[in-house]
Amino acid sequence: MTSRVLRALAVAATAITLTTGTAVAAHAAANPYERGPAPTLSALQASRGPYAVSQTSVSSLSVSGFGGGEIYYPTTTGDGTFGAIAISPGFTAYWSSISWLGPRLASHGFVVIGIETNSTLDQPASRGTQLLAALDYLTQRSSVRTRIDASRLAVAGHSMGGGGSLEAASDRPSLQAAVPLAPWNADKTWSELQVPTLIIGGESDTVAAVSSHSIPFYNSIPASAEKSYLELDNASHFFPQSTNTPTAVQAVAWLKRFVDNDTRYDQFICPGPSSTAISDYRSTCPLS
Repeated sequence: MTSRVLRALAVAATAITLTTGTAVAAHAAANPYERGPAPTLSALQASRGPYAVSQTSVSSLSVSGFGGGEIYYPTTTGDGTFGAIAISPGFTAYWSSISWLGPRLASHGFVVIGIETNSTLDQPASRGTQLLAALDYLTQRSSVRTRIDASRLAVAGHSMGGGGSLEAASDRPSLQAAVPLAPWNADKTWSELQVPTLIIGGESDTVAAVSSHSIPFYNSIPASAEKSYLELDNASHFFPQSTNTPTAVQAVAWLKRFVDNDTRYDQFICPGPSSTAISDYRSTCPLS
């Protein structure tokens, strides 16, 4: 059989309808990082994704550079390795204040570490350094390190933890995504950022007002990095401290798109969400 014929057969195989196993295999081969079923809005809005999740605690005595925390990970061993996310709580807060994010994100096919900071008073720059230390621990020494693809890492955080996620993304441009939630940072300019960044702010935030934090942060990030801004209608600074479905939907879509390179999630980013729960949405609209 000639090489020309073989190439033609390969092209034909990829064009087969997705109702056949052959096409599914060809599609999966095109993106080896794709995990989980085709997404739907209702699936993203559910309290859990398709993966069962286990949890393990990390003692502050067993790590350096951050204060320990909780790890959440998919229990399956049949889907290869997963991307990983480190998340920081905010000023004076503990991981428990935003811990719902751990199993929610992990159930969509990520390994998540929610960190405790060295001090609850740590500023954003310190929290950024701690997020990176947590990722290094996850990929190099943790009990789940064999479940992680160390080339596909992301950061997130609330308030000063959100500001810390910007710091981490600035310091380590190899990260695949950042998701600051109601971020606070004295530095308003992030023109050096190369990491795809989703900022989620609260319209009625009086601690890190979107007019002086989230929006200037978003505007300063270059479009070439890929960025989105979601503003929650009438939400306070503390919206991440209780289960927030619009936050979960957009965070999962962003992480799946940029950590897993999964273009099936483009539909949730561009043109983006629209509901009474959202007062503003902006995006550079990544293309498949």
